Amino acid sequence: MSGKTVAGALIDAARAAGAEAADAVAITDQSMTIDYRQGTLEKAERSESSGVGLRVLIGQRQACVSGSDLREEALRDLAERAVAMARVVPPDPHAGLADPDQLATDFDLAALEMIDHADEPTPNECEDMARRVEAAALEIDGVSQVDSASAGHARWSIEVAASNGFAAGYERGQRFVGCSAIAGEGTAMESDGYGESRIFASDMSTPEEIGRIAGERVAARLGSQRPRTGRFPVLFDERVAASLVGHLISAVNGSAIARGSSWLRDKMGEQILPANLDLIEEPLRARSLSGRPFDAEGLPTRRRRIIADGVLASWVLDLATARKLGLKSTGNASRSLAAPPTPSVSNTALSQGECGPDDLRRDMGEGLLVTSMLGATINPTTGDYSRGASGFWVRGGEIINPVSELTIAGNLLDMLKTLVPANDAQPFARHRVPSLLVEGLTVAGA
Repeated sequence: MSGKTVAGALIDAARAAGAEAADAVAITDQSMTIDYRQGTLEKAERSESSGVGLRVLIGQRQACVSGSDLREEALRDLAERAVAMARVVPPDPHAGLADPDQLATDFDLAALEMIDHADEPTPNECEDMARRVEAAALEIDGVSQVDSASAGHARWSIEVAASNGFAAGYERGQRFVGCSAIAGEGTAMESDGYGESRIFASDMSTPEEIGRIAGERVAARLGSQRPRTGRFPVLFDERVAASLVGHLISAVNGSAIARGSSWLRDKMGEQILPANLDLIEEPLRARSLSGRPFDAEGLPTRRRRIIADGVLASWVLDLATARKLGLKSTGNASRSLAAPPTPSVSNTALSQGECGPDDLRRDMGEGLLVTSMLGATINPTTGDYSRGASGFWVRGGEIINPVSELTIAGNLLDMLKTLVPANDAQPFARHRVPSLLVEGLTVAGA
């Protein structure tokens, strides 16, 4: 069966088993990955899988099941199990499908450019790309070895159907090349890397460029020290700045708001970012690995401002969380095969500044340039923030030395109000966020 046939068959089976309403998702995917290490092919993997998820509703009771057996008798059994479960679970007053007049009916899949129709790279071509990315990284002075060099591609097909009449789907493709390198020896070893994932091969950097960036990044880490402790300005490099926006997005998620467990729960209409900044969701952005023409409940997606001129303007809602809050869905439902829909964002973009990251570094005086982060302690209720980090110490606008084994701490409400953005956001990133300067964080080092 095709994905669309499977999703439709599940709806029919659910209605026949006694469901009053139902929705289903069918996903097929295939991928190939080639790993190259120390001049030889280390691993070659190819996988193909299919899965289905079904949600059934009887009154206000709902149940979700998933499976990978697509035979007709297996789909009937799956639907019968779901209906049996729904009869015994507690009612959920907010569960339910979209009304027919809420559904997406007019969208242009071609405009989203989610598939590169050029031939997919062969295993030999992927091996050659992995070999070239490793060789380029090893050419950089200071690089002692390449931990991994990979290339490959993937393709997904997603179909959604529901008893309210919605039935649609789309395909998405991806190509990727990446490298993780090591510099130094023994206890002085450092690691870093670089990789790219794109829909279109023509948008990819060459393996040589990717390997060069990975090698230069790790070589620059040699001689890392622990910085002194104090309060300093912190410049989040473009490659990690999106993490700050990620914490904000988590805090405006309708599930957290409905539970009362968000540090932004009572901030609607208040100033969150500097007045010149917008945070915009862009689900219809072309050539995006996270774009989507409709959400998991069949509602149309649209470009909208989550933060407008620094002011919190919208939550991120699916149907259930919107009903809990007495609001309307923002078309942000996502779904795994085995669970009901939950809210999530697709692509976002933060307003960019007028100057480059070097200008921000010059203006910060003495402080920290963060290029990688690990671990996180974020209090979801208060916004208290603490993360391990590494990067470079800056004085007088110049990089003095690499630093590691440090922690940065502050409160997200205070941090976000001081953001100064650069102009270096990457066009293909899911979250288009430039380098960000934040004033007065606690840096804990030596």
